[in-house]
Amino acid sequence: MEKSLSDYIALSKNIDDLQSDKKIKVAILSSFTLNGLDETLHVKCSELGIRYQSYVGGYNQYNQELLNSESSYYNFSPDITFLVIDIRNLLGDNFYLPYEISDNERKSLVKEKINELENLIQKFNDNSNSKLVLANFNIPSYSPNGIIETKTKFGFHEMIEEINGSLRDLVKNYNSVYVFDFNQFVSKYGEKNIFDYRQFFLGDIQIAFNYIPSFANELLSYIKPISGINRKCIVLDLDNTLWGGIIGEDGINEIELGHTSNGKAYVEFQKQLLSLWKQGIILAINSKNNFEDAIKVLREHPDMILKEKHFASIQINWNDKAENLKQIANEINIGLNSIVFFDDDKVNQERIKQEFPEILTVNLPKDPSQYSSILTDLNDFNVLQRTNEDKKRGEMYAQQRERTNLEKSISNLDEFLKQLDIEVQIKKSDEFLIPRISQLTLKTNQFNLTTKRYQEEQIQNFSNNSEYEVGCAQVLDKFGDNGITGAYIVNKNGKTWIIDTFLLSCRIMGRGVEDAILSHILKNAKNDGAESVKAKFIPTEKNKPAEEFLPTYGFKKSDDYWIFDLNEPIKSPDHLKIIVE
Repeated sequence: MEKSLSDYIALSKNIDDLQSDKKIKVAILSSFTLNGLDETLHVKCSELGIRYQSYVGGYNQYNQELLNSESSYYNFSPDITFLVIDIRNLLGDNFYLPYEISDNERKSLVKEKINELENLIQKFNDNSNSKLVLANFNIPSYSPNGIIETKTKFGFHEMIEEINGSLRDLVKNYNSVYVFDFNQFVSKYGEKNIFDYRQFFLGDIQIAFNYIPSFANELLSYIKPISGINRKCIVLDLDNTLWGGIIGEDGINEIELGHTSNGKAYVEFQKQLLSLWKQGIILAINSKNNFEDAIKVLREHPDMILKEKHFASIQINWNDKAENLKQIANEINIGLNSIVFFDDDKVNQERIKQEFPEILTVNLPKDPSQYSSILTDLNDFNVLQRTNEDKKRGEMYAQQRERTNLEKSISNLDEFLKQLDIEVQIKKSDEFLIPRISQLTLKTNQFNLTTKRYQEEQIQNFSNNSEYEVGCAQVLDKFGDNGITGAYIVNKNGKTWIIDTFLLSCRIMGRGVEDAILSHILKNAKNDGAESVKAKFIPTEKNKPAEEFLPTYGFKKSDDYWIFDLNEPIKSPDHLKIIVE
């Protein structure tokens, strides 16, 4: 249950987040009073393990902050800025008296306001390498024209719709600028709840105090992916979660799925899950059941939306659910902190909460009609840019199950790798690949030499710098395309190249892909006249799998660095093909 604003303000006074590994600098600029938002975001970030630093602009000072390149705001250098301007401020007296001017004058006014917003965006883009989230404008239920508002040529509501539409189109030209749909936020919670005239008259408060925590939660949708803590896997129970009833007792013909009101609720929930799967969220099953009874529903029930192919891991047995979750994480090769767990049983919920607090265990009620709204209210699956790898992730994990089955059938690892027909395509970074490279640096933990985290703007800067080489690797095999799963950043420092970043998705570890990428870097360095390549391994709690990579390949330790002498032979795995594009 959401805490009150007063609770958040009280909690914010006693936060100790200096030890948090992740940190973020947030700026809040607004045209009206947003008391309590800063404190609420601080608490929410702390609860997520993020060290929060903030800059809150003065009341209605957003123009001065953004237009002046020497302002305190730019000196603060935030990672993300939330800019919230209210429609009354933007339109001035025309908010109340729009029909005092002609429809053509209203069109000119709207164009002028759009230009003002574009100027702010352009100034931000010129002076900052961070991200800007600009709220659009609420379309109030009020209209001076009453019931004939929709009959009016370029009426009051149409003016605001035009501004919102133009803003939406405008930000598509800026990779680092986003629109937060404030109009949708007001619709979701209700205009009469959000806008309280008493608070408005008291101090230009345009989001009621009671709803500041909800507003902060919406803004976390941007903070989570920037910090690399969004989640990518939903683990589901079956009985009374994906269908009503108990398959082992009721049988396939008597479970609730489709037709009845509850049955329709389960179908709707599955449709929402399928939509997330198509956007790259991994699905898995953790169910206490007889395997043959449960799998028959997935394979044969006519109203079952989710099929066997949609699940990256299927644990249907009588084992402890906590053990099954560990098995799922190991099979998919993801961290437990990437998982959201849905189970209707309160005992199971409590068991997982206590055993694995890093898993987001949803408090699922008994009423299945609430499941879809609970799922859609979660803001843990957002990404700032959806890559091809995101869209194909569900399909890729289905292919991974086929690889695992092949591996189990072949006792010799070398023979297994040869039969995979692996092809590694080395690609130089470009506008299309930069979002994915950034995403990999933010999310990859296990095979990551330095675990340095870079936003898209930083990867862009590296790519534009002739002293750096930024690249990635797309990996294919006979089962399909694994997508862009490796990345590197190298400082071409004269006779000694320095590897700044070298990482590989855990999905393809152990197939020689890391050796193929490294051999490409070493050959490039040698061809460029370098004499050695240096790299660091910076240990963390999670990157143990990368610890022996450099010495195993042939790097020698010298102080804080591992060094490869380019006079030595550069080995390249012979079970795969390397293509440099």
